[in-house]
Amino acid sequence: MVDENAKRHPFIHETPLVQGCNIHKGFNTDNRRIEVLTGLNFILQQGETVAVTGPSGIGKSTLLHILGTLDRPDHGTLLFNGENVFRFNSDRLAAFRNASIGFVFQFHHLLAEFSALENAMMPLLINGRPRGEAEETARKLLVRVGLDNRLTHRVNQLSGGEQQRVALARALVLSPALLLADEPTGNLDKKNSEHVHELLYELNRELGMTLVVVTHSTALAAYMRRRVTLSEGRLMEEGKQE
Repeated sequence: MVDENAKRHPFIHETPLVQGCNIHKGFNTDNRRIEVLTGLNFILQQGETVAVTGPSGIGKSTLLHILGTLDRPDHGTLLFNGENVFRFNSDRLAAFRNASIGFVFQFHHLLAEFSALENAMMPLLINGRPRGEAEETARKLLVRVGLDNRLTHRVNQLSGGEQQRVALARALVLSPALLLADEPTGNLDKKNSEHVHELLYELNRELGMTLVVVTHSTALAAYMRRRVTLSEGRLMEEGKQE
């Protein structure tokens, strides 16, 4: 999330990957309306890394869900490579999300009955890729994240750190332009957290995908090129209201 005068990242293109314009989002609870995002504007450039920090309840996950098209804003526009994605019908939006956005959550959401390899190749199979191609692509990513000796192990045979690395490989098998991570190390010990931090940093540099991380971890935030928080429903960056 960067303005036009921000220092360029090696992967940054002239056209923004994602642009949010006047995003509003609120929720009704206990007979009252809570406004979470209020006229939020932002730009995400290709290859950028951003940490969204701040206390619980300020709207970090809400912002991430809108970026991932899992939730719609009440008002405003979300452009992806210049296209208003919320004008897509449900089938086209689902196909766009599957092909263009990867997700990593605090809880890995792996399928317990399948192996690490089968979990990682699942998005490719859903996308209609041949099984052989899906298996080879998933295998390469699992090897890249250090799981070459755990490919056939089922989820309950993996440690928490290994499970999160499988989830990371699964999020990247379709080479998404945008990777969204919501507290990806929230359930990991220090050693495993550091390993995931390093992997996210290295994979961003290698693959050039845009990375947005919601985190309470100052260590993980330090790996990101930019850090922002939410204040009164709008983004604050480097001490200035955007």
